[in-house]
Amino acid sequence: MVEAVVLASKSPRRAELLQQIGLRFEVMAADIDETPAASEDAQQYVRRMATEKAMAVVALAPNRAVLAADTSVIVDGEILGKPENRRHAETMLNLLSGRSHQVMTAVALYADGQLRQALSVTEVNFAVLSSAQISAYLATGEADDKAGSYGIQGAAGYFVQHLAGSYSGVVGLPLYETAALLSEAGIGLE
Repeated sequence: MVEAVVLASKSPRRAELLQQIGLRFEVMAADIDETPAASEDAQQYVRRMATEKAMAVVALAPNRAVLAADTSVIVDGEILGKPENRRHAETMLNLLSGRSHQVMTAVALYADGQLRQALSVTEVNFAVLSSAQISAYLATGEADDKAGSYGIQGAAGYFVQHLAGSYSGVVGLPLYETAALLSEAGIGLE
């Protein structure tokens, strides 16, 4: 029996997704600097963040399988991370209103001395949002800790006109890619 995987994230959404697929895990959040490098594109950034989160926890839990992920919202090549405050969240939602954007989630799994990675890229089209809709959404507090200032699994779900890709990847952990990495490492799901 494989010892429980360590999830290098304090995200309740990632934990819920792992529970959904029956993975035994424990949580040990990674504390890293999440500032994008000057010359880094979005794909490089999410891959680096997922890897750094995994390796930070590997240092604390050696000889354990460690799973980490990083999600970013990208519009016009710009990485939209978590908002600094409500005004910043409002600016991001106005930028996404009536437009298409990408959500990239990189997954990193360190197991048996090997680092494996996967990347999920999802196209999301938002409806045109009114100021009242944005204000009402911001009042829920859901935008406060989410990349791009929205959570598709919450009240912002009705902003989405079309999605092409992985819904769970937009939530924060693409289940297909995660399960494939776990299987490749010989870690079964219950």
